[in-house]
Amino acid sequence: MKQIRHRRRILILCLLSLSVVAPLVFVSLGRSEFLEELYRVTYRTGSLKINAVEQEGSEELEEPNEVVYIEKDVVSTITYDSGKNNESRESRIAEFRSIPLERNVSGLGNGNKQHRGAQQKNLSSNTEDTNTHAYSQEMSKENIKGTHMQSGRKAGHHHILNSRSNKVKNQKVLEIKDQILTAKAYLKFAPPNSNSRLKELELQVKELEIAVGEATQDSDLSMSVLQKMRHMEASLSKVSRAFPDCSTMASKLNAMKRNTEVQVRSLRSQATYLVNLAARSAPKSIHCLSMRLTTEYFALRPEERKLPNEHKIHHPELYHYAVFSDNVLACAVVVNSTVSSAKEQEKLVFHIVTNSLSLPVISMWFLLNPPGKATVHIQSIDNYAWSSKYNISDSSPRYASESNYLLFYLPDIFPALNKIVLFDHDVVVQQDLSGLWNADMKGNVIGAVGTCEEGKPSFLRIDTFINFSDPSIGEKFDVNACSWAFGVNLFDLQQWRRHNLIAVYHKYLQMGSEKPLWNWYTGRVPLGWLTFYNNTELLDRRWQILGLGHYSGIGRNEIEEAAVIHYDGIRKPWLDIAMGRYKSYWTKFLNFDHPFLQQCNLQE
Repeated sequence: MKQIRHRRRILILCLLSLSVVAPLVFVSLGRSEFLEELYRVTYRTGSLKINAVEQEGSEELEEPNEVVYIEKDVVSTITYDSGKNNESRESRIAEFRSIPLERNVSGLGNGNKQHRGAQQKNLSSNTEDTNTHAYSQEMSKENIKGTHMQSGRKAGHHHILNSRSNKVKNQKVLEIKDQILTAKAYLKFAPPNSNSRLKELELQVKELEIAVGEATQDSDLSMSVLQKMRHMEASLSKVSRAFPDCSTMASKLNAMKRNTEVQVRSLRSQATYLVNLAARSAPKSIHCLSMRLTTEYFALRPEERKLPNEHKIHHPELYHYAVFSDNVLACAVVVNSTVSSAKEQEKLVFHIVTNSLSLPVISMWFLLNPPGKATVHIQSIDNYAWSSKYNISDSSPRYASESNYLLFYLPDIFPALNKIVLFDHDVVVQQDLSGLWNADMKGNVIGAVGTCEEGKPSFLRIDTFINFSDPSIGEKFDVNACSWAFGVNLFDLQQWRRHNLIAVYHKYLQMGSEKPLWNWYTGRVPLGWLTFYNNTELLDRRWQILGLGHYSGIGRNEIEEAAVIHYDGIRKPWLDIAMGRYKSYWTKFLNFDHPFLQQCNLQE
């Protein structure tokens, strides 16, 4: 009897030991399979929940391809140390769970497919612009697609597209805005209180607008917003069947489109005005300098206010350069840089055209700082007798300086000259320009550097600015014609007079005031393209490099090899917002030890 009891105790102890040891053995031997099953169960549960949301409120709506959403920054709570195989499996699980919220834009496939795309790590929303730009360039070459293993007999195949390119970062945001716009169109043309669905639709529009807020990227959207987006899609489908009158809907949308276009043009015009106003505004230090120079100028006797070498200003055989500006420091840099780079300084004649307020300022500067052997001639716009017949004040947009549009009257401003080089006041000359004067113009009026090379920061398309849908433009001009830039331009004034291009300029200026001839703004660039069309000679690109006032990616070698560098854009070198890496190319032509500059706190 005792032996039987003893054996029973041993058997019970063995069973208890087995029940303790068996799970340990199972975990140690089948750990990877266990984690994979756990991952499958977790994924399937999440998918089923999302699918349940998709089906809600869409009984009558034929759904598009199934979409899988994955929450961002969800990290696995399972950690362990094991062999290489287990570590690789865990890393794949973690990578899968760190995929940002993306929408599947590829169709559903049939059959099982292996996961081929390599998942990328999440980028922080605070990443610097340079890193984001480099990353988007790298990822734009890849289109990452994946399919997860089937988790049940009747489970669907889920594809995930993890595309980081800029084109799809705001795809869902744009879709939501389109839904809101469509819903508002239904609400506007439908009779009030005509259907309870419209009340529901109006409520959904308000909720969706509040939920979206100021989101600009898909990553800013929460899961609740995406659910509201699905509900809105279902509601729009029901309302479209309740109001099937497509012609009424189309006319209403066209009216909304026209109103929106008017608003966009108005806002663009306001933005352009403010940007140009900011770029033209002079800092306090430059204003101080102008006041000091004006005071000194009027303290001089009339005979002391004359600049030397006035006999050279009409000599056609010399190198004549024109600058239209009211900025004394900008004019000083243009003159100083050109003179310091010239091989024959005595042949240089600078014609600075300004307004009556700035004339004493600029005159006094060059009386105090003569440019070596070169000649400086300063004129005022108000002293032109011929300007009254053109009414120059009405021939430039309200946001632009009159001096910018004086270039279209060059033959009248300089009647004794045959050739002239026009500088913008935001350029710096780095090489001798005598070779530019010998350029073969081939009978054309203007020589300019082209801006039609794709991939360059200066790249411009003509149809970006000019409305080619207008028959008077589309039939006469080639939309693929090469664009070009102002900044440094050689003009053959004899050919200009022969073609009577001042009349051509007024023709297109008048057309632009009567109908929407411009896609962007009535600037001098598109007016120049139309006025000098088929009269432009493209110069070698080394004569001018553009972008120093708006683009930070120009290399040092490229800048130093250029004959002229142009600070086109709003970040002018004399402003506080100038790009620091380019500013030294401009400031080196100013003497900041000058007492007036020091008194007005002008520094490098």
